[in-house]
Amino acid sequence: MKGHILVIDDERSMVELLETDLALRGYKVSGFTSSVAALEALAATDAQVVLTDFHMPGVNGLQVCERVVANRPDIPVVVMTAFGSMETAIEAIRAGAWDFVTKPIEMELLAVVIDRAVRHHNLQEEVRRLSNKPEPADRFEGLIGSSPVLQKLFDQIRKIAPITANVLITGESGTGKELVAQAIHRHSDRKDGPFVGINCAAIPENLMESELFGHAKGAFTDARTERKGLFQQAQGGTLFLDEIGDFPLSLQAKLLRAMEQRTVRPVGSDKEVSFDARILTATNRDLDVAVEEGRYREDFYFRINVIQLDLPPLRSRGNDVLLIARSLLQVFARQMGKNVTDFQTSVAERFLNYDWPGNVRELRNVLERAVALTEFEKLIVDDLPEKIRDYRQSTFRIDTSNPAELQTLEAVEQQYIQRVLKSVLGNRTEAARILGVDRKTLYRRLKHDEDS
Repeated sequence: MKGHILVIDDERSMVELLETDLALRGYKVSGFTSSVAALEALAATDAQVVLTDFHMPGVNGLQVCERVVANRPDIPVVVMTAFGSMETAIEAIRAGAWDFVTKPIEMELLAVVIDRAVRHHNLQEEVRRLSNKPEPADRFEGLIGSSPVLQKLFDQIRKIAPITANVLITGESGTGKELVAQAIHRHSDRKDGPFVGINCAAIPENLMESELFGHAKGAFTDARTERKGLFQQAQGGTLFLDEIGDFPLSLQAKLLRAMEQRTVRPVGSDKEVSFDARILTATNRDLDVAVEEGRYREDFYFRINVIQLDLPPLRSRGNDVLLIARSLLQVFARQMGKNVTDFQTSVAERFLNYDWPGNVRELRNVLERAVALTEFEKLIVDDLPEKIRDYRQSTFRIDTSNPAELQTLEAVEQQYIQRVLKSVLGNRTEAARILGVDRKTLYRRLKHDEDS
């Protein structure tokens, strides 16, 4: 069932019409010709929306609105009023009605209004449920999420943490790859050892070898003393190589040898130095495609990718965005000394509808900005950046004869690719299979979209 609707109209024929039509659209319907009986039943019902006529004997639609708002403010009230009676509609809205429709009823329009009202009710319920501090199961080593994909990720981390195999963590930028690496470290037998991380994309190629392997005194102009590299600094712990997809091709063979031999040779030295560190790597790039195109060594890829963990994008994690947003709101409110306790339902709607291309990192930026600028105890829509306030989910129409509503073939293709990727939680191999193309072709089309 799509939802439970409580219908009130003093005309039995209208109640029966609405019961039949809404039931065919997948709704459960409870019909009443007496508003008094309906209000009595409301206290014990699981109805999500009240649909009531305005002009009725006894308790009229205006009074129904007032009583529902007073006793069940979580249930939206939709009022049916005679065509052209705008004053009546305004009166109902002031009494707390969520929306109104005019008679004679256009059933397609009513279905849209009812659908929106049900979603509004469900969202209010979800926001209320999430208002409490997340249960321990929703949090894991700095990661927050109750969605099935996050719970699966938590289980995977627990399973692979105790073993010594190399792990490649993949996912879009901002999905929390370093948090996952730290979680693996803290649940491993090496938790008492150091966790050493480096962003491979941030180190110039000519300094990378010295940074990783260290250097001997006098190895180059500024090498006044001997220096241990990150492999030695991570002794007994974990070495995390972030953005491994940007690791220079010219050094991949040396890094591969170090990982296989468990030794490194500092720059300028003729001696091998052993190390004992678990290697975790992460990337937001498609390394299968990089290997196919000759930009990445296959043997190196196999060495770092003994176990692969794929992190889901935020847009595929459902209500996790609300859990994370509330947690970040509390953090920033405390840091800034502001009495900001929550966000309005309309803000939650924007958070759920937005695609979050920057994932959790982008959400963090949005919450920090919103808390800093807001003048209220609850964040409102105007506290959000324009791109989120005015965001509309990507849609395209093929059943229209209006040329203004039609899009280019390229635009339709890109939107469809994104829709498929979203349905498979960002798994490009599965997306390529569904689309009937190879991974290399899919990667090129995505790259073209990013560059355009």
